[in-house]
Amino acid sequence: MRSRYVTCLGRELHLTEWGDPAAPTVIAWHGLARSGRDFDDFARALSPRWHVVCPDTLGRGLSQWAVDPAKEYCLAFYVEQAEALLDLLGLAKVHWVGTSMGGAIGTLGAATRLRGRIKRLVLNDNGPELAAPALARIQAYAGQPPSFITVSELEAYFRLIYASFGALSDAQWLHLTETSLRRLPDGRVTPHYDPALVQQFAHHPDDYGLWAAWDQLDLPVLCLRGEASTLLTAETAQAMRERGPRAAVALIPGCGHAPALNTPEQISLIERFLQVDRTP
Repeated sequence: MRSRYVTCLGRELHLTEWGDPAAPTVIAWHGLARSGRDFDDFARALSPRWHVVCPDTLGRGLSQWAVDPAKEYCLAFYVEQAEALLDLLGLAKVHWVGTSMGGAIGTLGAATRLRGRIKRLVLNDNGPELAAPALARIQAYAGQPPSFITVSELEAYFRLIYASFGALSDAQWLHLTETSLRRLPDGRVTPHYDPALVQQFAHHPDDYGLWAAWDQLDLPVLCLRGEASTLLTAETAQAMRERGPRAAVALIPGCGHAPALNTPEQISLIERFLQVDRTP
């Protein structure tokens, strides 16, 4: 794993990079309040055969926070930064694996600025329509991140709110915690993101309504839906099969929103889909 910092649209983004840059590239983009380190297991498994790039979105992880949250925390700006990132890295064509928000960025990008540059799109528990009650729950906890005296207390919190990620070992929960925290001036620990990121829902309330973009897609799409997902409904997943790019949909047992992509079964499912079009 290589850690890098790059400047895209005047903002510094952090990314981790795995594998040989000469190999075909997979962009792995994380969910709303997470970071690129969520893909460590996935990227490590693919790195002998693929070049995997895992950015921290603006305001998450080690990336810079927004200067103007109302304008910058939105899918359109994230897509612009993704385009700038691909240009900076010299990546003409990529595959895209996006968890939750990362999938929405990939969907909008593939229909607009990144049209023709994303060869295959994997949506991890994301679609062009998301259930409003589940979105509201995510917005509620993301907008008011708690703080704790100890890292162990923060880990217990993560185990609770991210239980739907599926089966994680004790070592994986600890890794998730250690790559997801920052320490506050008073010494307490809190999740490592800008709470203002939820301004997206106030200033861009229709950001996650993406049927218009979906119907413009002309590339192969694989959607992984957590068996118990409350965000991506079975009805929406079925509609994704029937319109636009007519996605292949795989149900992932033992998970809700969103599968952690940390098991051999989940990883091999994605790699088989990508392998069909492996040219750089």
